[in-house]
Amino acid sequence: MSDEAPLHDIRTLAGPASLDVEIKRSRFLAQATRCDSADEALAWLAEVSDPDATHNCWAWRIGQQYRFNDDGEPGGSAGRPILAAIEGQGLDHVVAVVTRWFGGVKLGVGGLVRAYGGSVAQCLQQAEQTVLIAKATLQIHCDFALEPSLRQLIEQLDGDIDDVAYGSDGIDMRIQLPLPHIDALRDQLRDLSRGQATVKNSAD
Repeated sequence: MSDEAPLHDIRTLAGPASLDVEIKRSRFLAQATRCDSADEALAWLAEVSDPDATHNCWAWRIGQQYRFNDDGEPGGSAGRPILAAIEGQGLDHVVAVVTRWFGGVKLGVGGLVRAYGGSVAQCLQQAEQTVLIAKATLQIHCDFALEPSLRQLIEQLDGDIDDVAYGSDGIDMRIQLPLPHIDALRDQLRDLSRGQATVKNSAD
């Protein structure tokens, strides 16, 4: 096995979390959960937001993608502080929403930033966290005879097979493999196939 480059752990939530606080007579309900796509984040937001509340302000981050929404609060006072709280906890693949029921006392922009950002930060601090294993999508081409050995190798390296296609000159297999194991796969497959098999990163 060749040397593996060090990877940064990707931390996310192990499950849903919530925190209910009252700030100057307004109720703030912070909720957060793991999400792996924008559609998943938006579906969860639609499910947990309260249409009868004064505001449902939210943010999500998935890798380099992120979005946030102030939902009628002054610009920059809600959605962005929620996103900053997610990032401040070093979390990824997370969506959070703060539902506010207005209690009659205005907080001002600074107060809103502290209320929205602080409630989410506290919610995330109390939540159970887990580590995501980053995976890459790889495309492998090899002879038919290698398929049993290749399947065994992928299983040993904690990979998942997405698709297998059988052509006239061999098989094409698309797999998901943890990033730290890619070099090991390349090395062992090269030995198994005497350098004939190919491994490429897939755009899928």
